[in-house]
Amino acid sequence: MAKYRISFLTGLAAGYVLGARAGRERYDQLVKAAKTVTEHPAVQQAAGTVQAQATGLATAAGAKIGDRVPQLAKTARDKVSEKVPGLHSRDGNGHGDVGDGSNLTTLSHPDGNGL
Repeated sequence: MAKYRISFLTGLAAGYVLGARAGRERYDQLVKAAKTVTEHPAVQQAAGTVQAQATGLATAAGAKIGDRVPQLAKTARDKVSEKVPGLHSRDGNGHGDVGDGSNLTTLSHPDGNGL
């Protein structure tokens, strides 16, 4: 990893020195060349293809994650219920039963009203 970081920093330093020596004229030439390349129809088409593929991959990843979330939540809930005393299993509506309430702290607002 350090090898790549050193290579990157060396390239960055060389680019800075060469860029500083080239001056504004060369910078303007490079910007013009970059714009010409990015505006080329083949480059535009390739960028559109890459964007469409990235969107497809993101959608597929989202679907896979969405399918797994309920199972991961259940696993987490089960592990927490093993560690937290007084926490009982959830009812069919997804509401937890925390026992008789004796271990709960009532919060109140500074003006005396409960939250």
